[in-house]
Amino acid sequence: MKRIAAIVKQNRPEGVRIAAQLAEWLSERGVELYLDKEVAQAAPRALPVDVEKIPGLVDLVVVLGGDGTLLSVARLVSEKGIPILGVNLGGLGFLTEVSLAELYPVMEKVLEGDFETSSRMTLQGEVIRGKENLGGYTVLNDAVINTGVLARIIELETYVDGHILTTFRADGLIVTSPTGSTGYSLAAGGSIIHPSLSCIGITPICPHMLTNRPILVSDMSTIEVVLKTRGVEVMLTLDGQVGFALEVGDRVRIRKGTSVVQLVKNPMRNYFSVLREKLKWGQ
Repeated sequence: MKRIAAIVKQNRPEGVRIAAQLAEWLSERGVELYLDKEVAQAAPRALPVDVEKIPGLVDLVVVLGGDGTLLSVARLVSEKGIPILGVNLGGLGFLTEVSLAELYPVMEKVLEGDFETSSRMTLQGEVIRGKENLGGYTVLNDAVINTGVLARIIELETYVDGHILTTFRADGLIVTSPTGSTGYSLAAGGSIIHPSLSCIGITPICPHMLTNRPILVSDMSTIEVVLKTRGVEVMLTLDGQVGFALEVGDRVRIRKGTSVVQLVKNPMRNYFSVLREKLKWGQ
């Protein structure tokens, strides 16, 4: 690899400092590092670039931050299939599974081509209002329909491949990929889904009927959710970062995305060791 980009939040001084150090380390090995123009001001050895141009320039993206930062990068580069190396600057993340102490040993292997990636399916969500398609969105983790109003249940008529599943009366509904199963869905009582599995999870949030349980369906399925409740502010939230206000009668259609996100595996950990550490199993 000769061209790498690093993405770091500008309001994280530690991340900016590490990016500058990484630029110098890579330069000594004949590798160019691209950084956002603002961040690059603190890294003399880095090349400044507009973030939206990164997918067409580099062979790898290093994320210096947390899972939230990685989710935004995944949406940026997923269509190009560019591998992402997630480095967590705080606690261990489910997606950013490389610690700061492991950064350079892992980078050595990456530069030698001695690494593997984990292919993560995406979800494609779209909103249909009447006969109009209001646009599509690609997510790595999940699509969430819920209300910010306290103690107000909404009705969500839910279909799988055109067949009625049920009308959930709940605080909301989460449609998750295997990658997103360890996020909001897990907190709402959903199952942990190994990222190699080909399925989509449907998890109700605080359902009125206790018999409404999470369900897994094929990744070939199309899920449609129709908002039936009037007079309540309801949002479709994508990967916890992009929001879309829904109206009564809106149809949210979710299916497997056409792009795949490639996450560089940490050779010093595996999926189950991350689960044990993150969820404190056995402690």
